[in-house]
Amino acid sequence: MPVTINSFMGKFGWNARKYFPNLAAEAYLKLQFTTRRKTQDAYCKWFLEQPESPMPHVVNIETINRCNSTCSFCSASVNNEKRPFMKIDENLYKSIIDQLADWGYKGHLTLYGNNEPLLDTRIVEFHKYAREKLPDSFIFMSTNGLILTMERLRAIKPYVNQIIINNYAMEYKLHDNIQEIYDYVKAHPDEFKDVVIQIQMRYLQEVLTNRAGSAPNKQATEKVITEPCLLPFTDMWITPNGNVGLCCCDNLEVTNFGNLNEMTLKEVWNSKKLRDVLTKISQGRQNYPFCKHCDFIDAGFRMQLAKKTLAGDIEGANRTGGEEKNTKESRK
Repeated sequence: MPVTINSFMGKFGWNARKYFPNLAAEAYLKLQFTTRRKTQDAYCKWFLEQPESPMPHVVNIETINRCNSTCSFCSASVNNEKRPFMKIDENLYKSIIDQLADWGYKGHLTLYGNNEPLLDTRIVEFHKYAREKLPDSFIFMSTNGLILTMERLRAIKPYVNQIIINNYAMEYKLHDNIQEIYDYVKAHPDEFKDVVIQIQMRYLQEVLTNRAGSAPNKQATEKVITEPCLLPFTDMWITPNGNVGLCCCDNLEVTNFGNLNEMTLKEVWNSKKLRDVLTKISQGRQNYPFCKHCDFIDAGFRMQLAKKTLAGDIEGANRTGGEEKNTKESRK
């Protein structure tokens, strides 16, 4: 089926996150930190042993820094956003895509950061340009679906491999427009046979991670996190002004390893400045101030990428979907 509805641990898990938010979050994080340390250590070690930094598995380009949802856990929501409004310059965007093409990039691309991509009126044309230049890349869109219509879905589907719809709500039910989309796609599978549509049931006010202290409903604690983090090793994080930050948790744009108006992608990715930080993080988050108290952990997608890469299956890693089933954490 081209469309599925997922929720971590089903309705039981959704209700746990609603009625026992802190307990559910802490139990989940404890489990993940316990079970993922070995793979994270191995991937970070492998990455740093390469003579040149391996290409990122995921390039995130935030084309507009605004969202239209009210998620209480996100500093980019309409009630919490503090950044000056910014849209990426079209020439800069095309330059980034062109550089990826010249680099021979075949990994994942998403035109999304801490935002709602459909708020950018250029988003379909941007995806079209990316698909033309990067025919072998896995392009996925992550959206809250609030302004998604069948017309928009049909416009974007030729250019993406996957569409992830995060259905944020106070009750365990689909929004009317998302229900309409689900019913139509399910009834017309041939029309959507070339794209995977994944609907995630999300609680609007759930507690997730502290995101390096930027999460409005879960500020950073004094607890020091000694585990490494995969995100800076697997992802390149680009904001609308062209800055390359450390990861999605830096919604306030505290970190900056270079601006793509002044440096190339490869120059930033292979820079000593970034390499030094990655070396510190590989030995534990306590070694880099921004990450010291951050309890963010990947929901599973990047762990799949790391495992396949360590097994020598780079092609398989490049074809892995943008989110795995039943994920708990999402950047939206």
